[in-house]
Amino acid sequence: MYAILMAKVKSLQQIQDDIRAIKSQLQNIGDMRPGSLTTQYRNRKERTGAFYQISYTYKMKSKTEYVRPEFVEQISQQIQNYKEFKKLIEEWVALGIQYSQLSMKLEIKQRQLYQGDTTRRKRKR
Repeated sequence: MYAILMAKVKSLQQIQDDIRAIKSQLQNIGDMRPGSLTTQYRNRKERTGAFYQISYTYKMKSKTEYVRPEFVEQISQQIQNYKEFKKLIEEWVALGIQYSQLSMKLEIKQRQLYQGDTTRRKRKR
């Protein structure tokens, strides 16, 4: 039983290490913004008159903005950074849930171990 508890403690430690790694990665994310960048055409059939738009939702409102060609690369990087941010936050939340569930199970097992020892002693007397 002790070995099982120690294995779970190692799992808790691994989860903590993974969370620390995510926090470190989050610190290195640059400028970000939500949305998707698309190329639109004034003449769709001939695909001429290209221009760029970013579409996003913020505070429950959809927005679309024009993007000048010289800012397309910058906006694309910001969108990619935002996607990475969302992915890392999702992983952090999932790990937090795992950590919480595992720590509660561990505490229950420890209580059962303790109660089991006292119960055995009482029965032997």
